[in-house]
Order: sequence, then structure tokens, then C-alpha cells
Amino acid sequence: MSPLPEEEAVRAALTTVIDPELRRPITELGMLESVSITGRTVRIRVLLTIAGCPLRDTITQDAEAALSAVDGVERVEVELGVMDQAQRDALKEQLRGAGGRRGIPFNDPSSLTRVYAVASGKGGVGKSSVTVNLAVVMAAQGLRVGIVDADVYGFSVPALLGITQQPTRVDELILPPVAHGVKVISIGMFVEGNQPISWRGPMLHRALEQFLTDVYFGDLDALFLDLPPGTGDIAISVAQLLPSSELLVVTTPQSAAADVAERAGAMAAQTGQRVAGVIENMSWLELPDGGRLELFGAGGGSTLATRLSATLGTEIPLLGSIPLDVALREGGDAGTPLVLGGGTSTARAELTAIASTLARRPRGLDGLRLPVSLR
Repeated sequence: MSPLPEEEAVRAALTTVIDPELRRPITELGMLESVSITGRTVRIRVLLTIAGCPLRDTITQDAEAALSAVDGVERVEVELGVMDQAQRDALKEQLRGAGGRRGIPFNDPSSLTRVYAVASGKGGVGKSSVTVNLAVVMAAQGLRVGIVDADVYGFSVPALLGITQQPTRVDELILPPVAHGVKVISIGMFVEGNQPISWRGPMLHRALEQFLTDVYFGDLDALFLDLPPGTGDIAISVAQLLPSSELLVVTTPQSAAADVAERAGAMAAQTGQRVAGVIENMSWLELPDGGRLELFGAGGGSTLATRLSATLGTEIPLLGSIPLDVALREGGDAGTPLVLGGGTSTARAELTAIASTLARRPRGLDGLRLPVSLR
């Protein structure tokens, strides 16, 4: 018979239980209130951030699974409690730093997060689908990734990722839902049904500012903002609130689409942003005989990259060309992005290659104070 379980082994097992929203072990977040062992029975008490925590069952199941794997444990009992105000204040200070300071963390000089604002000149070019799939690929590669659905009028990211739950609020702190390893926030999570949003510019700016200040994303490797088409209020607000953000310009091969997309990319000359590259979507349709049908023409992406390079005075690459794929649409309808599937889809391979290119780009160290001393 195996020896009785030891508390050290039990606590070590609990370090593998990750809070689904904060993405950190419950042992680091002050959520583990107590551990007791009686014979081969382990009892723990876990404190939830709020009483109505939507992921309480997930935390319970993960804790039970982790403890059941400990040598000598035959029975596990998980009791759930709720943090009091003092404990929540301590958690917020732990997450945000001393004093629970507010502000946009991605503008902090020490931040190494790559911020990509995904833009287009016109709607209907598949910008949101591209955003979601790129983010999911990066998350699958082990990076910490977030999405801000900044298309307030035409929000679609929650549906594309299969998110139905609302964010969790810890006082003024908002914890974004996580889907396929990606943290997501969208105005669509705060409205009922398919209710439209009818806001003027100042309200749009305030909503985006609140997403960037009150939503706790933690330390991200990459943050994607799915912008509305064009060069309106949100695009201007992103440039103001996130001056170090880089634009990813999505277009189709059609000349008219590329012409309009050029305006969205050329906006960087006015805002001081950089353009990370151009992505051509709906490039062609693969035929059963292996041929290609270019429904929307050809060359729009490369033409756009060339024009932006001339306008901005720097080399703007064409990051990739994504063909039409029924599975891409089906995955979006089902809330399961195309890149999660198997097979040899050309669209999946192209999206994966683009995401890998973006993931390999070094994060800038300009202006950072490095802890180096000369003796």
C-alpha cells in the first residue's frame, strides 16, 4: 500500500491548478485558504474572486484532478468560498502593482507586448477572421495572446471564438474570458442578444480606453485589436491610446479594395504608427483539379504593399496571401477557428505561416532600462 499523502506533495500539486481567467496558479493568487489531510482524504478550501464566478466548476474539477493524482490520495473534497473585500483589494494590488495603479499597461516603458491593430479600408474583407486565427495560432505556439474587439458597431470576435460568457468583474477590474488560449474582450459581451450599439465618437473612445485600462490581460506577448473598417474614430483613438501599436492591413486582391485599404495604411504617416505588413485575404479559390480561380482578381496585396512602402518611405512586406476556404467560414460559424483543425488546408498553412512570422519578430528594447551595472 502506498504511504499516506504528505502536505508538501498536496500543495505542490495545487500549483498546477490554474485560474481560467487570470491564467495563474491559485496558490499564487491567494485563492487557496486551507489544506487539511485526514488519512487518505484531502480537503481544501478555495476562495473565488466573486460569488457568481462562472468558472467555479472548472476550478473544482481541476483541483480534484490534480489532487487525485497525488500518491496516497483516495478522496478529495473541495469547498468553495468567496474572497472578502480586503482579500480582493490585495489581489488587485498584486495584479496591478502597488496601489492598484490604473493606466494602459501596454504603454509602460517596460512593456514588451507587441500590439497589432488589424485594419482594413472597407468591410467584408475577412479582417476579423484573420485576427482570430492569427491570435489562436500564436496561443497554440505557447505565446500569451489577447484580443480587443474594437469594432464596436460590428463586433464579431466572441462568436468567431465561441465565447458566450460575460467577463468577470472584481470591483472595477474586468477579467476577460479565455477561448483557445486567447484572452478576449468585446462590447458584445455586455449587450443582450443582437442589440445594436449607437454611440458617437466620445463614447467609442471611452469604451476603448476602458478596455485597455480596466481589463486585466496580464503580461502578453501579443495583443491584437480588431478595428472597424476605415479611418474613423476608433482608428484615431487607437493611435492616441496606443501610440506604439503597429498596423496590419488586410485587403482582398481586388483593385478597388486595395485602393481603399491604402488609405487605412497611409494613416500611419499621420499618426506616427508603424505598418507591420499587408495581408491579402480571399486570394483565390482552389479547384478540384488543383487549379486556381481568382474570383476577386490578383495582385491587390502586393500592389498595396508597394504603394504603402512608397508612401511611408519604408519597406512594407506582404506577409501572406490566404485563399478562400469553406472550412474557414464553417470554423467561424462554429466558434472553432480553422487553424485548430488538422489536414492540409492551404488557408490554414498560410495563416500559420503569417502568425509565425509575426511571432518571430523581436520585441523592441528601445527606451528600456536594463538592470546592468559596471564594476
